[in-house]
Amino acid sequence: MLQHWMAGTGRPLRGTLAIPGDKSVSHRAVMFAALADGVSTIDGFLEGEDTRATAAIFSRLGVGIEMPSPSRRIVHGVGVDGLRAPDGPLDCGNAGTGMRLLAGLLAAQPFASVLVGDESLSKRPMRRVTEPLARMGARIDTRDDGTPPLRIHGGQALAGIAYALPVASAQVKSAILLAGLYASGETSVTEPHPTRDYTERMLAAFGVEIDFSPGMARLRGGQRLRATDVAVPADFSSAAFFLVAASIVPGSELRLRAVGLNPRRTGLLQALRLMGADIVEENPATHGGEPVADLVVRHAPLRGIEVPEALVPDMIDEFPALFVAAACAEGATVVRGAAELRVKESDRLAAMATGLRTLGLRVDETPDGATIHPGPLGGGTIASHGDHRIAMAFAVAAQRAGGRVRVEDVANVATSFPGFDALARGCGFGLES
Repeated sequence: MLQHWMAGTGRPLRGTLAIPGDKSVSHRAVMFAALADGVSTIDGFLEGEDTRATAAIFSRLGVGIEMPSPSRRIVHGVGVDGLRAPDGPLDCGNAGTGMRLLAGLLAAQPFASVLVGDESLSKRPMRRVTEPLARMGARIDTRDDGTPPLRIHGGQALAGIAYALPVASAQVKSAILLAGLYASGETSVTEPHPTRDYTERMLAAFGVEIDFSPGMARLRGGQRLRATDVAVPADFSSAAFFLVAASIVPGSELRLRAVGLNPRRTGLLQALRLMGADIVEENPATHGGEPVADLVVRHAPLRGIEVPEALVPDMIDEFPALFVAAACAEGATVVRGAAELRVKESDRLAAMATGLRTLGLRVDETPDGATIHPGPLGGGTIASHGDHRIAMAFAVAAQRAGGRVRVEDVANVATSFPGFDALARGCGFGLES
């Protein structure tokens, strides 16, 4: 039986919130700690289904991982050459990040492996990863349409390449760099637009010599990683829903503690400020190479904008939240250059456009974006398509709706934001599970 939420207007949103750890950093922290020489402690690890799936995969690859308390992992690294052959397919769940990064890592191992995922992940394109890895010498089989499962042949000798990404993707870049750790010679990746540099920053924190700047990364093969402790910042993509909610609900003021502010991640923050949002940063710090700060957000009238295309790669996961902000703004908001949204956990452009139309708005879709015409939001039933970000976005939209909003198929919220509904209710959301 599918899980659903019933959502509607609550009270002004107030409080100080601890957002769960960054999913992208959590994936990489457990991966790199597993490959390191020595023992690493990870604090703030996201207890979501995606990240737990990645940790479980490394346990099956022979890595000792302890969980002394929630959100903490102690990883006994086996070194870059210490992974063991698994006893069956490795289940990535819903984690596109996990599957794509693991493809690069496992392509270089002496043993064969198979990566599988849930129904949603099994429909996502993987040729963007398998093709550059094949250029390095990897052998990875997919279905005829390029979707999982990924059947990775072991024992392939990889050679470094200079690869220009045709489409900006941090996941593809990371997969190539991880394969490059095992390849002969130098591996370099250039991007049409700069993407998130979590992999580069964290490899450096684990002692890898890597040269990177916006839009470029380069490393040489044959390096080893040394154990290091990682403090995972609060996830900006998860914080995004509360940034938008407090911006659109009159009388609201929220403080979100120690949110990761990687400059390649915060396009939404810039877009919301262009729309007139009142968001200030306090208590800046650095955790494991990642900039963090408390974000204090207060209700403010928003205005529609034409979203600068330069911001799009830095907010690709936050567009569902942006669409809700646009729905509650004064004047239309135009999005272009976001075709990547059509191949996420769902076709997020279509899902958000359809959902907002259900609530009474006009949304003009294009192949790579949309124009959102704001207006009063009504009630209705929303299909989330099993996409956690679609589900949370419409829970936020319901806080300004004139009727009740039923959000269907919300179980996947646990993949990225376990406890979202309880945290939301605690600060003032009208939301029933």
